[in-house]
Amino acid sequence: MGDFLTEKLLLVASKISNQRHMSAIKNAFTALLPIIITGAFCTLFANVVCSTTTTGISLAKLPGMAWLESLTDIFTAANYATLNFLTIGTVILIAIELGKTLGHKEIVVPAIALSSYITLCNTFTTVAVEGASDLLNIVNVLPREFTNAQGLFVGMITALVSVEIYCRLANSGKLEIKMPDTVPTNVSQSFNVLFPGVITILLISGFGLLFKTIFGLTFYDAISACIQTPLRGVMTGLPGYLLIFGLSCVFWVIGIHGTNVLKPVYQATMLEAVLANTEAVTNGQAPQFILNETFISCFTTMGGAGITIGLIIAILVASKRDDYKAIAKLSIAPGAFNINETMTFGLPIVLNPMFMVPFILTPILTASFAYFMTTIGFCGHMVYSVPWTTPPLLIAWLGSGGSMGAVITQAICIVISVVVYLPFVFATNKQAQIEGEGA
Repeated sequence: MGDFLTEKLLLVASKISNQRHMSAIKNAFTALLPIIITGAFCTLFANVVCSTTTTGISLAKLPGMAWLESLTDIFTAANYATLNFLTIGTVILIAIELGKTLGHKEIVVPAIALSSYITLCNTFTTVAVEGASDLLNIVNVLPREFTNAQGLFVGMITALVSVEIYCRLANSGKLEIKMPDTVPTNVSQSFNVLFPGVITILLISGFGLLFKTIFGLTFYDAISACIQTPLRGVMTGLPGYLLIFGLSCVFWVIGIHGTNVLKPVYQATMLEAVLANTEAVTNGQAPQFILNETFISCFTTMGGAGITIGLIIAILVASKRDDYKAIAKLSIAPGAFNINETMTFGLPIVLNPMFMVPFILTPILTASFAYFMTTIGFCGHMVYSVPWTTPPLLIAWLGSGGSMGAVITQAICIVISVVVYLPFVFATNKQAQIEGEGA
């Protein structure tokens, strides 16, 4: 039965990992990481370094440091240029990744995908003017909800569909415009993709109009109401969150990189959640989402999947096996930066029945504990996107914007992970003793 389940899980994980759309999404978000981190840190600096009006800690409030407030515009502009255009970057990068997979590396591919996405966006907004009784319509603008994290789902869908349409049309060879050999190659290539590009953009635009005519609402509003909002409710609720990361650990223990397999499923929702918190804090509002991308790094995968930082400590404290201690010592440095392949494949944890249970159980316990501590107000919300390689405790402080409660909560989570792993380390001591006596 165990072999049967392992075989089926391997098959499912392999299909998800090799699926070209999932791979394109995963690679695009990986490439976007510098942009996301830049925007998040700019918000952090604007509030923690430059602000003299924030209710929290700020360097600018110290005597003689008020001049730092003059630097606020630098970070505000950089934040707007990064996080407020996140969907635009996502559409471009997904198009590039999927185009390469389908054998189309021409530079026009992301431009076609972006143009297709814009056709589904409103190019007007309505504002209230002080002293006026009627709302004012402003045309020829792109509202922020179509460019920031709110537009991610429609942007991802449009990028995938538009590139698929374009590549199929281009591959048919029936829409090429043959040019004389004397025409430069770049000009000839532009004419070859002219009709596939035009048809793709018009098809997406026509679909948007038809959808609105039939259903009475835009495709963006429909996706937000029927997919994005329910998925956000599932992923930012504790049961759904624990299910997805429990399954990720199950994949890990059978030798599959569970994070890479499931990341395309949850990353957009978790990223949107932390950026919504960032925006709320920037606007002086309370953050809404406890569970988000930074919460994952801080309380669910610290030290690596399975919270193996606890296993490293447990081995160094209680193990009598020299081989385990040697691997644990080698794993200290990478584990401090949340990299644990030396443990998962070196100890190993993969296909090791002795450590499978604590590997799956520990993240569930630490995430639940941190969720509870945040709910009661002891642990600050994770409001800033921080690199996942940031060491434990520091990531809690940065991600929460300076909450010592978050730092203490993460420290307690590390203690919990050690306590969970210790009985299994003791069991391996006894196992080694029995094997030694048998030999």
